[in-house]
Amino acid sequence: MRMRFSRDPVFYHKLVHLTAPIAFQSLMLALVAAGDAVMLGRLDQNSMSAVSLATQIQFVQNMLVSSMTAAFSVLGAQYWGKNDRSTMRILFNMTLRLNGLVSLLFSAACLLVPSLLMQIFTNVPELIAIGSEYLRIAGLSYFLTGISQCYLTMMKVTDHAARSAWISSGAVILNILLNAVFIFGLFGMPAMGARGAALATLIARVVELVWALVSSFVPGYLRPDLSRFFHRFPLLSRDFRKVVLPLIGASLLWGIGFTSYTAVMGHMGTDAAAANSVSAVVRDLMCCLCNGLSTAGGIMVGNELGSGNLEKGKLYGNRLMLLSVLCGLSATALVLLVMPFVVRFMSMTDQARSLLRGMLIITSVYMIGRCMNTIIINGIFAAGGDTAYDMYSLVVCMWGLAVPLSFLGAFVFHWSPLLVFSCTCLDEVGKIPWVLAHFRRYLWVRDLTRTSNGCVP
Repeated sequence: MRMRFSRDPVFYHKLVHLTAPIAFQSLMLALVAAGDAVMLGRLDQNSMSAVSLATQIQFVQNMLVSSMTAAFSVLGAQYWGKNDRSTMRILFNMTLRLNGLVSLLFSAACLLVPSLLMQIFTNVPELIAIGSEYLRIAGLSYFLTGISQCYLTMMKVTDHAARSAWISSGAVILNILLNAVFIFGLFGMPAMGARGAALATLIARVVELVWALVSSFVPGYLRPDLSRFFHRFPLLSRDFRKVVLPLIGASLLWGIGFTSYTAVMGHMGTDAAAANSVSAVVRDLMCCLCNGLSTAGGIMVGNELGSGNLEKGKLYGNRLMLLSVLCGLSATALVLLVMPFVVRFMSMTDQARSLLRGMLIITSVYMIGRCMNTIIINGIFAAGGDTAYDMYSLVVCMWGLAVPLSFLGAFVFHWSPLLVFSCTCLDEVGKIPWVLAHFRRYLWVRDLTRTSNGCVP
């Protein structure tokens, strides 16, 4: 095993070829949040905090959208390994229908009741007012994002990860440039503050969707089969539900859990909310590599399992597990390395700076568990359809431990913001032994594909 691990250039070449654009895409997406935080943080602390809280709405939407595109990726990777393009198009139709409906509902909520949504995360009137203005504009982009993510996922699964990264990264660069123009009022534009950040997001998402749609007509790219867009395929639909329902359950548990963490910190004062906002941006930036390895590794393992090479898929999973440990240790070192620069750069009160420094130290430890669990659970386990495990682990570690402790600490025992923040990080670190034990059972080594006849309506 050790010799094969160290002497397989094909594996590493393919892994790097897939991981690099996906990780870069994840980095660029994280840079949007970073750009918002930095630019609004230079403007004033309340604008930064309000937008950070408001974007939790899209965070929850992304959990649902990501679950459906992840299910598409799991089944799509195996059918792509089997070279079954007809089934790929059917899966594309299913994902577009579901994502479109969910994203439309979120957009409508942001347009109709933005103040009510903001009250979930904070009781500070000024933050509610700023966040509501942001949601009324940015909410229009949420529907567009749900559709574009389907196209970008199809590109990743079908060996066009580089094009997906170009589209997403181009939209991010446009978003950041427009942020500067609209937030600060450059080139004769009025200074719009938080509303400018929302407008920049909306324009960037329009460009992203148009670019993705045009790219789908390039020879060699797959697009949905519109002639059968509303047709039903019972067996394939059942397979999709078996994969997607646990993913949705896990995403809702994780997404609402993370959103509750933000709400808890938002109710501990503006200094704690501001420090938590910046630490979240740093955390998301540091997760880019593990997100890339998770997606790329899951595609590689899924390709092998779908083509019937179960032992090779198992070998690839073992290698990715070891890489997850290295990824976690690297992320820890990076957080500690950038901490002094981040603390000095942000325009914050002295109390907020002190809290930010402590939160980043805690985040550095948290990153070990986050990277390992992301790669193993979302990449390796999901590749073989073992998607229910994530939901069970979240019920125990997040909702049975981290969420109750953070709420009790904040509202009952009145612990310090740093101690409450530590409680929000317990779930990822606490489930490492459980995840490794489940990995060694190899329940994820499965071929999920059917013959083409199994997909006939």
